[in-house]
Amino acid sequence: MRVLLIEDDTVLGDAVRDQIAADGHSIDWAMRLDGAGEYLDVAAYDLILLDLMLPDGRGQPFLRALRKKGDVTPVIILTALDQISDRIEGLNAGADDYMVKPFDLSELSARVAAVARRYAGNPNPLATLGDLEVDLAARSVFRGGKSVALTAREWVLFEAFVQRPGQLLSKAQLEERLYSFDTEVESNTIEVHVSRLRKKLGRERIETVRGLGYRLGTT
Repeated sequence: MRVLLIEDDTVLGDAVRDQIAADGHSIDWAMRLDGAGEYLDVAAYDLILLDLMLPDGRGQPFLRALRKKGDVTPVIILTALDQISDRIEGLNAGADDYMVKPFDLSELSARVAAVARRYAGNPNPLATLGDLEVDLAARSVFRGGKSVALTAREWVLFEAFVQRPGQLLSKAQLEERLYSFDTEVESNTIEVHVSRLRKKLGRERIETVRGLGYRLGTT
């Protein structure tokens, strides 16, 4: 999953970025709303973590503007504003969840996972794909009852497939998932990681559609 963090506090931002990356997600970090807008102009995100008090404005109008133009990217607000009226305003602006600072990073991970499952149309974090048993919340995979160890990059790609079983994902869509891991994604990066996933999960698990992309088999 690719996450955009909008937060001007460098200490908290560092902690959140490290937590999200440790959970196996890729993450970009903007410290201003104008910078966040630039990120959103060039990349597709699965989740936005939004502070409400930024140097160049407040988060609620920014969120309302996103929703007004039809952007349905899930948003979790992270803020020190703890009044009920603030919560109501944030949720009415289009937020999916609201967390008050300071918060526990493990709770943030749990809420991120819950929102991701809800928008993937899979409220149940457990999935069975042939001989694979997948726990999206725990980020674990078992093949034939045996645990399969995936690297962070492999998990990010595999998660993209699991969230859209049977659907075709282009190489460009998969590359988007990896951009925050590396300063540059090499031309053969996706092929390399797909090959490694096939070795670990079964060669028939991921199908190549020549010239179009890849998709995950569901049987």
